[in-house]
Amino acid sequence: MEPKQQTLAAFCAATASDAPTPGGGGVAAAVAALAAALSAMVARLTIGKKGYQEQEAAMQLLAEKADALRIQLLDDIQRDGDSFDAFMAALALPKENEAQKTARRDAMQTALKEAARVPLAIAERAAQVMPLAEQAVRDGNRNLVTDGLISAVLARAACVSALYNVKINLASIQDQELTDSLWQQVRSLQQEVTVAEARILALQPDLI
Repeated sequence: MEPKQQTLAAFCAATASDAPTPGGGGVAAAVAALAAALSAMVARLTIGKKGYQEQEAAMQLLAEKADALRIQLLDDIQRDGDSFDAFMAALALPKENEAQKTARRDAMQTALKEAARVPLAIAERAAQVMPLAEQAVRDGNRNLVTDGLISAVLARAACVSALYNVKINLASIQDQELTDSLWQQVRSLQQEVTVAEARILALQPDLI
């Protein structure tokens, strides 16, 4: 059964088990999906409420964007596990002669690149939740402002968490041009969500 089809209890139990997946990347994707869900909830509980008529169209669009991210992030849980499994399969390839060793090294490098790209995509999607959370806090139902704030905090945490998986894999990738590019993206994303979180929390200074 794919992780997204499991109950929350089953997913947590699988994470707590001695199986290597779901691991940190999958958990980061799940947290980001919940962050997106919270922003969508704020939007939907703003639509149709007295005093928020002018925000209805924007809130509908917010909910749709958040839903799309949530669906992608839930699928990312499986993608993250698949990328880890591919690396483990490459690691298990025979290495009894030079040809096999070369094939194994090439397969491992291919798998490592994918194992870096997948959590980077998770981090990028988590970062995309941040402006939705900001809009939810700024323009959404005031009774749900804390849900918007939690969405932002979770999205930042998920992004930074996924980036750890990118960083650990970059250390083993031999393609310097690729690693330099990915490192630049990692640093940019980490800075982006850190600044965004501070900005969003500052919208409610009494709660900081």
